[in-house]
Amino acid sequence: MRKLFTLLIIMIISLAACGNKEEEVHFLEVDFDIPENVEVGETVELKAIVTLNEKPVKDAQEVLFEVWEKNDRDHAEFHDGRNNDDGTYTYEISFDHDGIFELYAHTTARDQHVMPLKEIVVGEGGEYEDEDDSAYHTEGFDLHFVEPENPQTNQEVTLTSHVMIDEEHLADAKVRYEIWHEDDEENRDWIDAEESNNEYSSAYTFEKDGSYHIQVHIEKDELHEHNTYELIIE
Repeated sequence: MRKLFTLLIIMIISLAACGNKEEEVHFLEVDFDIPENVEVGETVELKAIVTLNEKPVKDAQEVLFEVWEKNDRDHAEFHDGRNNDDGTYTYEISFDHDGIFELYAHTTARDQHVMPLKEIVVGEGGEYEDEDDSAYHTEGFDLHFVEPENPQTNQEVTLTSHVMIDEEHLADAKVRYEIWHEDDEENRDWIDAEESNNEYSSAYTFEKDGSYHIQVHIEKDELHEHNTYELIIE
């Protein structure tokens, strides 16, 4: 009887230990591979090597290369990476003048979003004002608004943003979209976004065509950031 009691105690302790064992979490990793210097007109391959638990991720939802000249992110260009079915995503690009260019590899896969930042010097490079060219007040903060494809009037459109701190998803933030038509700045709609799969999204229906302004507001603790984007509705 005493042996049976001892065996039961051991089983209970073992089950409790298993129940308290934390599930191992694996984080998406992106090695953004580009040269540091290239010549004007030279073709450059942008390559994102995507892995999870050291295994290649061959089915990323999106790998989007954002490219802009230093201090001029308002005119950034976006390029879809080609899936090579081996965990690498690539895009070929060339630059038509000397300068310093900055690049993000926006990567979404397995309910995570990672956006490593790199810099490339083209030709002789260039001289730029020595100032913080970030549009935000919080160090390490970044915001990527995903522009909807071909949005139209009277059709539900999904507005999505990736919110990052030090290239990692900022969780549990309050994210709202402030929306107004350029011809009617007095009337503005405020839409709360929901967090899912490391994104903040909300559905909205635009009632007339033309140019809309969408200001994304992010709040968490002492952090309060925002940025405004333009969206053309046809």
